[in-house]
Amino acid sequence: MKFFQIALTLSCLWAAIANADEPVNADLLLKNGTVYRGDGLPGELGDVAVRDGKIVAVGQFQLGQIGRIVDCQGLCVAPGFIDLHTHSDDQVVSPTLRACVNYVIQGCTTSVTGNCGSGPTNIAEFYAKVDATGAGTNVAHLVPQGSLREKVIGNTNRKATSDDIAQMKELADKAMKDGAWGMSTGLIYVPSFYADLEELTAIAAVVGTHGGIYASHIRGEGRDLMSAINEALQIGATAKLPVHISHFKSSGSENWGLIRQAAAAIEAAREQGRIVTADQYPYTASSTSLEATLFPTWARSGGNDDLVKRLDDAEAGPRIKQEVQRDITRAADGAAVFLDRYKPRPDWVGKNLKQIAEEANRPALEIACEIVRHGGAAVVNFSMSEEDVRFAMQLPWVATASDGRSYLPNSDRPHPRSYGSFARKVGRYAIRDKVVSLEHAIRSASGLPADILGLKDRGYLKQGQAADIVVFDPVKYIDEATFDEPHHYATGVRFVFVNGVPAVHEGIPTGALAGRALRHSATTK
Repeated sequence: MKFFQIALTLSCLWAAIANADEPVNADLLLKNGTVYRGDGLPGELGDVAVRDGKIVAVGQFQLGQIGRIVDCQGLCVAPGFIDLHTHSDDQVVSPTLRACVNYVIQGCTTSVTGNCGSGPTNIAEFYAKVDATGAGTNVAHLVPQGSLREKVIGNTNRKATSDDIAQMKELADKAMKDGAWGMSTGLIYVPSFYADLEELTAIAAVVGTHGGIYASHIRGEGRDLMSAINEALQIGATAKLPVHISHFKSSGSENWGLIRQAAAAIEAAREQGRIVTADQYPYTASSTSLEATLFPTWARSGGNDDLVKRLDDAEAGPRIKQEVQRDITRAADGAAVFLDRYKPRPDWVGKNLKQIAEEANRPALEIACEIVRHGGAAVVNFSMSEEDVRFAMQLPWVATASDGRSYLPNSDRPHPRSYGSFARKVGRYAIRDKVVSLEHAIRSASGLPADILGLKDRGYLKQGQAADIVVFDPVKYIDEATFDEPHHYATGVRFVFVNGVPAVHEGIPTGALAGRALRHSATTK
């Protein structure tokens, strides 16, 4: 047996040497760039050859017949970036947004959808829509637990019965067989919040049997961070599947620094052989709905109409307002909460809750309740510390992810993360501020997310991988989007290829829709 293994190893080695001496034929040659393979090692001068949408050679090799040559001298060549956390579920199948221009111009070539427990539950149908028209990036989908629960139980606060759980497990099983990469939860949102440990573990166990991951917007990111992390770890241990913490952070100034305790708990689990990872967006502000930011989850059962009814209820109303006022006070009396989308009053967009209240000479609580009565709003909440952000990005198991979506410039004032997360992490924090090395930042956006998700043919520059590639100028690559002016595209990306097709050429998006649905091959354990 040992002789056979040695012989096989020698055979493979000689084959590699022989292949290295054979001239490489390619449709495209990226020549003389600093090549970062996505593995966390420093870049090396070399070439990357592409043929038929695949990488056929990397490094130094003999050239055969070459179609197009792109001179990459002075540029960095890296695997296309993989965004583990987007909310582009509707956008990647939208006629106006599916090109994902704000992402490809950053170097992103794959978007993961179905995050925070929300999104399409019919994975086969969703993937068919993606493939029918194509998209600017590839699309990988997670089965969203909250949407599963809503489909079976509705948007109400009640414990799932055994029959309910059986139905959700059946839906999850089908989703995995149809190519989902795992399951997501959004445990601060309705109705995900109403699922208990038993329900979440039962569904996650089904996902685990197919080789999927458990990706969670955990139940608390502030004072409840440790209990929320422990819940996620317990689900992973019992259901026997990898755990991934979405947008890893500690929110609220009174909780700054708590992220270090959370990281220690995760590292303890990893030392025991558990697979536990996380992602982050490199900003000190989060973004979600005003309702999820300020209003208690119990009051949101049944949706916005029921929330409004409870506000008017003689018993529930005062209790809700008391809790909302507490959260407004914690958010610097509303100064930390900015409206980024609110149709009834576009003049309020871009202003914080305290500012709006002062201009209207009304209490911030009254403004918040008015917004809910008119359908709610999206907000940006400045709640994290720069020190915590920098700490998290240095952890070797934390990937980069935007938590954004495909956008076109409009009158909204969204979080700039949709336009700048990857350029900010690589261009600002790695190249300019040197908080992490360039090879670390590139790995956090390519090889690491590929490993987390289980992608076998993307995330690295190596022979046989899909030709998802970004070429950027390290001097010019930077995020331009700000909280005041978020609709600015990142600069410095020269070329992007999605499955070998140019998505960005000489710094200009081509509008190509070469992205396709990436289906997970479910395995039964």
